[in-house]
Amino acid sequence: MPGRTARIAVALSAVAALALAGCAGGGSSDAGDPQRNADAKTVTLTIAANVAQGGKNAQEADWIVNYIIPEFTKRMADQGVQATVTLQPSGVDDEQFKTKLSLDMRSGGGADVVALDGIWVGEFAQAGYIQPLDEAVGPAAESWDGWAQIPDTVEQLASFNGKRYGIPYGTDGRVLFYNKELFARAGLPADWQPTSWQEVIDAATRLKQLPGVDPIQLNAGTAMGEATTMQGVLPLLAGTGAHLNTDGKWMGDSQQLRDVLGLYQKIYGGGLGDPQLQQEAKGRDKSFQEFAAGRVGILLESDYFWRSVVAPKDGIAPMANRDQVVGYAKIPAEQPGKGLSGQDFVSMSGGSMRAINPATKYPQQAWQLLAFMNSAEAVRAQLGDTARITQRDDVNADVLGRDPMLSFVAEQVLPLTAYRPGLAEYPQVSQALQEATAAVVSGTAPDQAAQQYRTALEGALGGADNITTG
Repeated sequence: MPGRTARIAVALSAVAALALAGCAGGGSSDAGDPQRNADAKTVTLTIAANVAQGGKNAQEADWIVNYIIPEFTKRMADQGVQATVTLQPSGVDDEQFKTKLSLDMRSGGGADVVALDGIWVGEFAQAGYIQPLDEAVGPAAESWDGWAQIPDTVEQLASFNGKRYGIPYGTDGRVLFYNKELFARAGLPADWQPTSWQEVIDAATRLKQLPGVDPIQLNAGTAMGEATTMQGVLPLLAGTGAHLNTDGKWMGDSQQLRDVLGLYQKIYGGGLGDPQLQQEAKGRDKSFQEFAAGRVGILLESDYFWRSVVAPKDGIAPMANRDQVVGYAKIPAEQPGKGLSGQDFVSMSGGSMRAINPATKYPQQAWQLLAFMNSAEAVRAQLGDTARITQRDDVNADVLGRDPMLSFVAEQVLPLTAYRPGLAEYPQVSQALQEATAAVVSGTAPDQAAQQYRTALEGALGGADNITTG
């Protein structure tokens, strides 16, 4: 992770020597005016996304090329505007795509509408590569009727410092999955909903009585990478009421972190989870297989697990009886009312967003394109026959009715979810958190692992200036 960050930094430092031609028109004499060229009758727009027809994210690429572009072009023609819209495909590693976007936009070029991972928003905003929509577009963005269909929590995905920088698209939620058959054998309820960490531990202790069963799988260690942070540390940290980053400062050796690491110790030091699995290169995939085979009782994962891992027909670890055997529950706070914002339950979500390039020659038309891409009609067209959680409540209500698990996430989990800090230092912080959990799984005391985390964080961030004390 640090090496990857270093490579990006080197690429960015070299940008001054590059003369990149931007597709946003190479700048404009009235740049900064959100109404520039608003009355243009001939418009050229580009969309940059890490997609490629026949390659990476092919379904999204096909949707843009075969639906968005022709339908938007037709709608603009109905307004008397000749619009030419093209997709700039990539289909590369996410970090390569991020670096290319950074280079293009720093030079004043780049596509008019750009797709970003939600974790990049703060970094791009701080660099000035994207602007708040009220600055880039003006009143038209604030009055969009689509905002009423996007939950405030989901808006966080495309926001920074309280400002909307774009529109989120697609998201997910993390829950506790559990095996109802194992629960029945252990005398646990089929409609299980723990209200504290202790109740999770109590259930795992009951499951421990079953031979050949690992009571709980909570991702840990560096081998699982970001899955450890997103499906482990961060939802637990949210359950303590702590933010990973507050006012630009990263959480250091806090009591909340020690509580999180203490839960890891109870699980892996108490024989409630398999510590060896956390150190294997394919440990996460193996945990999926073991859950599907009835050898894991409780698993913290995103809805991806339901729709893509144990899906009966095309899952990577299919369960023919998934709908009858797999239960799901909200992740409880450490204690009732102790979660973020005084919540009883918490979650973490990921996803992406699309923003307007400040260098576009056509901000109003680019906004029309962005708004159309996030309209109910367009979002439904992208889904096709697939049931998946979207950013829009109205679309979710239409398409998720036949899937109670995804409806559960959309209706009960998204309203209380949170997102990772979209800052450049996040990958290094995440790495340090993974190392802390790895230390606890290997037998290090939580207090000592928290101290080691603080030391690693200072090394990664070049000192303690941006780390909170505690």
